[in-house]
Amino acid sequence: MHDPVSALNGQSFDGFANIREIGPLGMITLRCNLDEKPLAATLKKLNFSIPEQRKIMRKNERSAGWMSPDELLLILPYTEVAATLAGLAAGLAKTHHLAADVSDARAVFRIEGEKADQVLAKLCPVDLPKLALGELRRTRAAQVPAAFWADEGGYTLVSFRSVAGYVMGLLRHSAMQGSEI
Repeated sequence: MHDPVSALNGQSFDGFANIREIGPLGMITLRCNLDEKPLAATLKKLNFSIPEQRKIMRKNERSAGWMSPDELLLILPYTEVAATLAGLAAGLAKTHHLAADVSDARAVFRIEGEKADQVLAKLCPVDLPKLALGELRRTRAAQVPAAFWADEGGYTLVSFRSVAGYVMGLLRHSAMQGSEI
């Protein structure tokens, strides 16, 4: 196993909201029919639950996010990805599915502070006042694909690693003093 390195080595920015790159995190994209009976049992064994549509469910250090009608994003400690993939393969052996490690292909950002919503409001076509805690949105940040969710402390945003520098620049610019909405 290699030593993981986050996309931007933990860059951060303090403006009217605090932005920091977090990671590395383990991430698995799981595609299958979410109604398959073996899926719920397999995920339960691996300490995940199937989230409701457009939700993310956290259980200790593991989260499962609903990405589409046939896709989940599993988030877990980086060191546990291989064992989790093996558990998914064993539990879903007779079920049509695809489980892929996307940990090194993603960058993860944390946006916190009283005005964290303003940072995302400038970048994403989402009605943020109506975004409930634990609701996951798949959208764009400016012109790049992203997903984010709200929790008690702020927002977590996931993008492709290849555009991490660009996304950090967008977030930084959006959080600069004097650029509040």
